Amino acid sequence: MTTRILPAAGDPDAARVLVTLLSQLPSSEPAVPVPDSTTLLDTLGRLAAESIDELPEVVLVHERIGPVPALELIREVALRFPAVGVVLVSSDAGPALFSAAMDSGARGLIGLPLAYEELAARVQAAAQWSVGVRRHLGRGAAEIVSGPGGRVVTVSGAKGGVGTTFTAVQFALAAAASGRRTALVDMDLQAGDVGSYLDVQFRRSIADLAGIQDISPRVLQDAVYEDRTGVALLLAPADGERGEEVDERAARLVIGALRARYELVVIDCGTQVTGANAAAVETADVAVLVTTPDVVAVRAAKRMVRMWERLQVRKAEDTAMVVNRWSKHTEIQPALIEKITKTRATRTPVPAAFKELQAVVDAGRVQDLDNRSTVKQALWTLAGELGLLAAPEAPAPQPPGASLAVRASGQVARLRRGREG
Repeated sequence: MTTRILPAAGDPDAARVLVTLLSQLPSSEPAVPVPDSTTLLDTLGRLAAESIDELPEVVLVHERIGPVPALELIREVALRFPAVGVVLVSSDAGPALFSAAMDSGARGLIGLPLAYEELAARVQAAAQWSVGVRRHLGRGAAEIVSGPGGRVVTVSGAKGGVGTTFTAVQFALAAAASGRRTALVDMDLQAGDVGSYLDVQFRRSIADLAGIQDISPRVLQDAVYEDRTGVALLLAPADGERGEEVDERAARLVIGALRARYELVVIDCGTQVTGANAAAVETADVAVLVTTPDVVAVRAAKRMVRMWERLQVRKAEDTAMVVNRWSKHTEIQPALIEKITKTRATRTPVPAAFKELQAVVDAGRVQDLDNRSTVKQALWTLAGELGLLAAPEAPAPQPPGASLAVRASGQVARLRRGREG
């Protein structure tokens, strides 16, 4: 059997040495090395989406990888692709690092400088483990290999006031109404308004999970507010200064715990780039950037996308651009925004209809927005376009608003059939 191996090394010299030795292993098929954590996760995600059989059996993570530290990257790969054997390559082969690597989900540790015998033994062991897991899982492998739980979608704003939180809330409401078990996370850590939009007051917040190394289902349940809309809420701290407690590592642990429990995790990332929400955007299956069709907001969107690329968080072409408050009379149209920012503009723009929203926003009850609202219809259709809704099934008793979510899902299905035809 051929063992497919994907090396991940930020140092070009280290990558060359790895590939040279891997090429000498019998029945091995080393892939082109990936230079950073973002590319590694994107590559694995793309392969898993095409076919589970396309995933490599072994991933080698070199200690000099970035921007995510090696152990955090291993934890992320193990959470999202648990039947892929991950091996750490490090100059420190001591018992402390070995234990930390195993705790993160690694299947082995290889010391530097590389020795052929040790490399062959660790790769073979990881590959055998990977093959055994996939064989044992059988038909259930598709769900397990592609990651526990559901998808993660982040919603970020080009600037303040473009409708980021409103968009994130409506995405979560649409997904829950369609039948998906959905969590909504407020990661606008200093100025989060998800609770205000839904008229929710809750003493727990994401900051209460920041110092916990192993977030068990019980611990997570204590921090989450189960709203009557069907959406589970993990709110931003009421005291903005506590937002500093939620660093990049804490954010990854929280997202991993939520991903394992919910079918869809919607994260409101606000308009500022922090270590926490940058980690969220990097690990998201879908990253949405909201803008309005005006010069200031479009320039801000371009700045945001460029910053993500410089920080190796997200590529522009992998970002979905949502144009809010759109009108056919607006001089700046979605096609122009797509060209300027080099993102992917969604097919469904959100119309400018302030009067529809004023009453529910002022009351802090956006869940009560009328189904006839053109803004709600556009956002729920957009949720279907982005793949956030459950596929419609046989008719069954539905919660309020569910018919709109099913209708939005059906509209997207018809659009897809039209393109295929």
